[in-house]
Amino acid sequence: MKVGILGCGAITNIITDFALKEDLDVDLRCFYDQDLKKAESMASKVGGTATSSVEDMLDQVDLVVEAASPQAVVELAPKILEEGKDIVVMSVGTLLDSELKNRLEEIALITNSRIYTPSGAIVGLDGLKAASMGEISKVSLVTRKSPESLGISVNKETILYEGKASAAVRKFPMNMNVAGVLSIACGKEAHVKIIADPTVEHNIHEVRVTGDFGEFKTTTKNRNCTTNPKTSILAAYSVIKLLKSLNDAAKIGT
Repeated sequence: MKVGILGCGAITNIITDFALKEDLDVDLRCFYDQDLKKAESMASKVGGTATSSVEDMLDQVDLVVEAASPQAVVELAPKILEEGKDIVVMSVGTLLDSELKNRLEEIALITNSRIYTPSGAIVGLDGLKAASMGEISKVSLVTRKSPESLGISVNKETILYEGKASAAVRKFPMNMNVAGVLSIACGKEAHVKIIADPTVEHNIHEVRVTGDFGEFKTTTKNRNCTTNPKTSILAAYSVIKLLKSLNDAAKIGT
């Protein structure tokens, strides 16, 4: 499978570093970024090519990994799907916009393309998806991050937001993809609390789910990317695992 990557920041850097060490089972063919030099740098690592437009990329790939921004999903995902190409959406929070999500799904059905959303920076999504076959009564997320990763400066623990996932994504579009993937996975909007904590060294996500299956709670303490404290290494690993799994003859989990 020939893969293009849209956005050449921290996540793409981890993906290309992995591809240099191990077989990714796909061909990292094309790279696009608004900063062409970044795209050229990433492409040179794995023998790919940098493109000056997404349209040029689509002629050369089967699947596009969006690792750019929520705006990139809004503007470019429809074009990618209209060309019959599959897409991996990292900016999952955008899909809480039901109008956009429905539009993308309609295009995918017409063009026989697929929309993938990796698990990102949390664990337990397989269990959540299984639990959603019954009735989910409550999904909550408490996210605790350093002020730096949230783009603010405070010297004590501060609650920045508490409420619905959709509003959290709008308020913190580059930090709340976890809230998006949780809500989409179970079909119920998560209740979210965001805490800036100057004492933490990791991005911490505590998830609690209650339903007719029972109850579970997970805690994920993520190491941040050195080049971007907003990005967790696990989020990049989830894309790598998704790409590798596309060619698996046998699959484990939902």
